[in-house]
Amino acid sequence: MGDADVTASSWRLVEVGRVALFSAGPYAGKLAAIVQIIDHKRVLVDGPASKDQEAVPRHAAALSYMSLTGIVIPKLPRGAGTAALKKVWEKHEVESKWAESNFNKSRQRSIRRRQLSDFERFKVMRLRKQARFEVRKAVAAAKASA
Repeated sequence: MGDADVTASSWRLVEVGRVALFSAGPYAGKLAAIVQIIDHKRVLVDGPASKDQEAVPRHAAALSYMSLTGIVIPKLPRGAGTAALKKVWEKHEVESKWAESNFNKSRQRSIRRRQLSDFERFKVMRLRKQARFEVRKAVAAAKASA
């Protein structure tokens, strides 16, 4: 028989220590860490943020209200208390990792795009047309010289 090549999946698994972003409910837009898995639909979360208005209190939350991020706090003990989680949260710099993640950047970009006025959308359209023209001009020049 041949050798089996086993690789880990790239799925974001529901696991203790996984950081999640609330997409709905009263804590929409805030980060929290999964502390305990209750059942296949609910988890116990806690979000010790550096700013009080960004903090999420410890509570049971439905997985349908949150999006799992790629950030994991490794070896977080199951059911860790708020003080222990806050220490590990700061040690692993979760908020700075979140600020630098592509998930957050694209989310901020889409939020900004949704808030544009009609005239600002028109300006974006014109700038995209200009950029496309410059790219096509450069491609045509490269083809002509080749």
